[in-house]
Amino acid sequence: MPPRSILAFTLLLISVVPAIPTNSSSEAAPVPTFLYTVSKNYDPLAWQHGGERFPSGAQIVVREGNSDHPLAPDFAAMADPAISFDARKVLFAGKRQSNDPWQIWEITLDDNKVRRVADNKEDCIRPLYLPDDRIVYARKLDGRLTIETTDLSGGKPLPLTYISANAIPSDVLRDGRILFESGFPLGTDGPSEIYAVYSDGSGIESYRCDHSTARHGSRQTDSGDIIFSTTHGLARFTSPRAQQVAITSPQGEYPGDVAELSSDDWVFSWRRNESSPFQLVRWKPGARELTPFLECSDSNVLQPALIAQRTVPNRHPSSLHDWPNANLLCLNAYTSKSQFIPGSIQSVRFYTRDRAGAPSLLGTAPVERDGSFFVQVPNDQPLQIELLDASGKTLNRESGFFWMRRGEQRGCVGCHAGPETAPENAVPMVLLKSTIPADMTGPTAQSAGGH
Repeated sequence: MPPRSILAFTLLLISVVPAIPTNSSSEAAPVPTFLYTVSKNYDPLAWQHGGERFPSGAQIVVREGNSDHPLAPDFAAMADPAISFDARKVLFAGKRQSNDPWQIWEITLDDNKVRRVADNKEDCIRPLYLPDDRIVYARKLDGRLTIETTDLSGGKPLPLTYISANAIPSDVLRDGRILFESGFPLGTDGPSEIYAVYSDGSGIESYRCDHSTARHGSRQTDSGDIIFSTTHGLARFTSPRAQQVAITSPQGEYPGDVAELSSDDWVFSWRRNESSPFQLVRWKPGARELTPFLECSDSNVLQPALIAQRTVPNRHPSSLHDWPNANLLCLNAYTSKSQFIPGSIQSVRFYTRDRAGAPSLLGTAPVERDGSFFVQVPNDQPLQIELLDASGKTLNRESGFFWMRRGEQRGCVGCHAGPETAPENAVPMVLLKSTIPADMTGPTAQSAGGH
């Protein structure tokens, strides 16, 4: 059956359920034109192991008023719609033919002209718009999803992630950083966690460090909060809180991708249990019930995306230097969620990963009495930190890996202190001794003893 016939058959199955307010005394606000994805089978977390989220294909549909029509009927498969900031164009992952790899495409809504943005032999999925006519997406390399950016004119891609685990972008924050998801600890295949990184790949960090549960489907709302899904339902990160805040919501499974009609009117996918397909529902946060909105009898309805103008995020001018390595300044390793006896931290080790994926020692450097150290590390590869006492015993070691970009100059408050922790107003002792970092760039630096 040709792709157009497949889509037509899919649309016939969709039944529209009128929005019914949870409060019968009020009227539901009208819904602007929006896009959604229809898929027979959907595994929202298949990307964690490099798998296919839509094993039976998918299609993007335009809902305007009470009518539906395909966004681009000549495609065999489409998913991951992302609206441009001026609401005139749409990015999506698509396949012209069913056996093609997923590629990144852009369609102009006024004339329905389609063009390919990312042309690779490998799957490319989950595109998002960035300022300055750039985009970010995930590309499968050697079976692993790596996040990249490129410009809309089809320039050379820039990798943003340098770990052995899969990673996928989920949103672009107002401050210009890219919100993405990967395994926890970072660089492993553990449960999904939320991270943020600048558009040049620098400044990687966990969005929060409480790590209480698996998190995915993250999206920033107009309030600035980050809304995401957990194994227990919806939750949020708010600006003043260092830990996630639970959102009291009806039981069921939430794959994420909340679309806001207003601050108290959300549309998202939901299903009661694994035996039922996902449907679109409308919800006023805090209400006891979800309002059925759009459902299909035997297919999943996913990824709602409102066709509306949005504020362009802050542009991030890169501060990377054209240097062969990167420098890391730790202000105080004792500032940590781990507890250390004062004066116990004597040195720090850095590891990378070899070709087989095993940790490989890069070097060791002393830690000053105030917990500070200043090191030079190799760029664009996995890095891991270990703290040791005077006898060489491990006090703490990262479970996962992070990275630093070429020429990145980074300071951290402490070791696993959390991005919400502010530093002490003091000059670190290591810089009072020398402004030359200890060399941790390879085996020749394994016993660096001074600065």
